[in-house]
Amino acid sequence: MVELRRPMLRRLALICLVIGMPISSKGEEISELPHVSEGRLEEIVVTATRYPKQLDSIPAYVSVITADEISNSMARTIPDLLRTEVGLHVTDITGNRASYTVDIRGFGETAALNTLVLVDGRRINSADLSGTDWTTIPLDRVDRIEVVRGARSSVIYGDNASGGVINILTRQGQEFQAGLAVDVGSYGTLDTAGYVRGSEGDLTYAFSGSRQHSEGYRENSLTQFDSVGVDLGYFPTAGVGLRLSGGYTSNDARLPGAIKASEFAAGVSRTDSLKPDDFSDVEDFYVKGAAEIALEANVQFKMDASYRKRDSSAFSTFFGGNFEGDTTLETVIASPMIIVDHDVLGMKNHLTFGFDYESNQEEIVNLLNLTGPPNFSSVTGYELEKWDYGYFVYEEIAPFRGALLSAGYRYDKANFSYGGAAQGDTSLDENIYTLGWTQDFGEELDVYFSFSRGFRYPVLDELFNFISNSINSDLRAQISQDYEMGLRYQADNRSGLRINFFQIDTDHEIFLDPEFFTNTNLDGKTRRRGLEFSIFAGIKNLDVSVGYAYTKADIIGGSYSGKEVPGVPAHQVTLSGLIELGGGVSVAVDGKYVGSRPFISDFENAFPFQESYFVMNAKLKYEKNWFSVFVDLNNLTNAVYSEYGVLGGFPTEQAYYPSPEFNFLVGVAVNF
Repeated sequence: MVELRRPMLRRLALICLVIGMPISSKGEEISELPHVSEGRLEEIVVTATRYPKQLDSIPAYVSVITADEISNSMARTIPDLLRTEVGLHVTDITGNRASYTVDIRGFGETAALNTLVLVDGRRINSADLSGTDWTTIPLDRVDRIEVVRGARSSVIYGDNASGGVINILTRQGQEFQAGLAVDVGSYGTLDTAGYVRGSEGDLTYAFSGSRQHSEGYRENSLTQFDSVGVDLGYFPTAGVGLRLSGGYTSNDARLPGAIKASEFAAGVSRTDSLKPDDFSDVEDFYVKGAAEIALEANVQFKMDASYRKRDSSAFSTFFGGNFEGDTTLETVIASPMIIVDHDVLGMKNHLTFGFDYESNQEEIVNLLNLTGPPNFSSVTGYELEKWDYGYFVYEEIAPFRGALLSAGYRYDKANFSYGGAAQGDTSLDENIYTLGWTQDFGEELDVYFSFSRGFRYPVLDELFNFISNSINSDLRAQISQDYEMGLRYQADNRSGLRINFFQIDTDHEIFLDPEFFTNTNLDGKTRRRGLEFSIFAGIKNLDVSVGYAYTKADIIGGSYSGKEVPGVPAHQVTLSGLIELGGGVSVAVDGKYVGSRPFISDFENAFPFQESYFVMNAKLKYEKNWFSVFVDLNNLTNAVYSEYGVLGGFPTEQAYYPSPEFNFLVGVAVNF
């Protein structure tokens, strides 16, 4: 393990893993997997267990966003698409699509660190406070998205999955396809994208590229996101396959900053920026290899390995000075896994053994300028590292027809080291487990129960104090106890309902103390209870769905006992509909209601809650053969609202990041 932490040997190990490990033939899976209902036509998902599985067998609330749903949506980004998912609270922090938080089950301001995000199974959460950079995943590359709510996936994936997991599956080559798309719209928006996909013999390929440009709703909110991606697959036999994928993104964003309540009162406009020079620039590159081989008829070996390098620069101003930071983060991940299908005493049994290794090396140079008097400047360099490993076992057994029992265990350990301006190291480890039961009552109805223990380690920026150049050795891992029960009713392929109840009790929750500006463990417990409900129906040319989520997130005991967790709305409602008018013409609508919630950092609940809002969007689309054109109308009612609000300033007051008012997008695409 020590040797792999060295950059040169680490990269050599990655290359060996990628080219030396001989996926099944073009999208086909090797093993026969047990599921609850033998006769039901259901969605197949991979996220909940890391192998293909029928959705009705999973003891958790799982939802899937398909390629058709993506095409009919008004979304320009993946977080925009996730807004209509039941129970997900999506916040555009800057108001210009440069930075998002996606919250599953009410973690508020730390949602980005409690929601695990994957791309084709590769984790993309950063090892620092930057969380997930959604701009590195252009929507045009996405084939489908799977969302697994709850901490159950902590056994399978490890750190960051306390709230749930979002797995983004990209498009891969099959039959030959090619296309170009151009979109123009409000705020000087110009988006372009192109792709080529196909196969030749045993080889599949997919290439894509895109650019998103916008001047932004506010001053100093220009964004430009450039991206290229490639996916190659080689399948020499039915039982052996190899994939190689990679991507590069360059994301330049101006940052307009917050507007305080007193500044609004003084006449500042919603579209103004009081931070005319702030910006963030990011370059992100990754390469991933995936291998799969059938060792026997019922034994399968899988290996994923990836390397990622992320360079970012940011400049921000504050009262009395400015700050500039340059960061380079390199990540290596390797995940071998063995899957065994065998009967035990005549019962179907599915057993998985897995190991995950991840290494993160971060180099930071910070420049601080104080305008004084007296004037003062300082440059400080840091070398931070986190490497962790975990091994897990996960088993599913069908004791009788219509029933499935699942259980899993994981041991996980993380090591942190710090060099440069400070020296030191520390380590944390956890034992994680889950237990679930799914019961089928005919082909239309199934119910499930589960218990899971989830966790989150501190990230590098939380353990290290950049002001005192010291390690916070008292910071502990965050632990959650997750209880869940629900039912799924499927009348047909287009109609059904889902209902789910959950409770998450969390000890040692990690948060930024707004009084002392230090990261610490909450001295009380947090309890999140909720209901998630969705109903959907298809009648002739019309499909409609309605979703509702209730989340009660409270702090129990300690300094903030009896207070609500900041940034968590108690009520959310989602609406969507699609009607096919004939002749290739369709109309889609969606809407989202988000209830009031405490401002970020208001752990005392001392200020009036941030106001609720409702936003509705519509899309008119014409598609015929190889040609399509659409018009998106966003925020149809011209609602005046702010998704993100935080306490700040001296004296402390409410600060807002205004969200865009009515805007439109027009697009044309050709596909061959």
